[in-house]
Amino acid sequence: MRSPPRLVSLATAVPPHRLDQSNVVAHVEQLFGRSPDFERLIQVYANSGIDCRYSVMPFDWFDAAHSWPDRNAAYLAGALDLIEAAARRALDRADLSPEEIAAIVTVSTTGIATPSLDAQLMERLALPRHVTRLPIFGLGCAGGALGLARAAALAAAMPDRPVLLIVVELCTLQFRRDDLARSNIVATALFGDGAAAAVLRADPRPSGPAITAWGEHTWPQSLDIMGWDVAEDGLKAIFSRDIPRLVTSRLGPVLSDFLARHGLTLDDFDRFACHPGGPKVIDAYETILGAGFPGAAAARRSLARFGNMSAVSVLFVLEEVLAETRDDGDSPRRVLLTALGPGFSAGFVVLDPA
Repeated sequence: MRSPPRLVSLATAVPPHRLDQSNVVAHVEQLFGRSPDFERLIQVYANSGIDCRYSVMPFDWFDAAHSWPDRNAAYLAGALDLIEAAARRALDRADLSPEEIAAIVTVSTTGIATPSLDAQLMERLALPRHVTRLPIFGLGCAGGALGLARAAALAAAMPDRPVLLIVVELCTLQFRRDDLARSNIVATALFGDGAAAAVLRADPRPSGPAITAWGEHTWPQSLDIMGWDVAEDGLKAIFSRDIPRLVTSRLGPVLSDFLARHGLTLDDFDRFACHPGGPKVIDAYETILGAGFPGAAAARRSLARFGNMSAVSVLFVLEEVLAETRDDGDSPRRVLLTALGPGFSAGFVVLDPA
């Protein structure tokens, strides 16, 4: 039998500019105070569960209007710096050199890169010229889970050859200073920038958690729940206020069906790594996984420290959950990773102990 793909290493990175939530609130009051809904929506900042976030651009960058080319130029520069940092950390932790990588999966939905980010990263990391490249756009907040699944599938098809996964989202660059729409105001309360990288390998040695199952589900007639609109000056956030309710009412049966196909139930898991889309989304997960489920605190800490980094966030949570399983002195734990994104879709990954 073939060895399952294993998560050999995982690393994260944030940009240098810290945005404290109190400073953001003071700033947006000047910009959005004229909105008739602002007094009601200002509570989003207080209830966000976020203390700070990080941005590739300094605070004063957001004082001016920016064109779509300006935003995308900032995306390309910032994304490349972040993925290089995260990739080098993941490779170091895996004790690998870039020349050993057989394939690279790159996930991002907050900017456009052609040539793709992985092609541009080749010059910085000295990746092999014959490396298999898979750039993925459009998965949104589900990209961390589904990107990990795609990388695992590649690793399974390339036994004993390392696959590098890179996920980067620069959500802050789509801040729209003149847009008084509810979705834009909520976006300014939640989103931050970050990157994560992982090395996967189908290796018979116990070199990390085995990725033994993955899957996804896309609900019908749900295209308007979450995503981007393309405007003249950039990308405009779309997300429904019904997302927490949809998680509560629809995720449970889909998750149970996925687990049943793999001979599992929720009782088979000791830890959960869930995308922290916001406090209400984590609350909704608790209705399915149980109040204070193992991993809920990690999700809330990630949200407080980094905000919602779209696809990247669930990998920040996974990094902390895996560290907890190593540090608690107990036996290794089985982890279920899950995230939701445009489609409207759910992604699932099962990680078994090393």
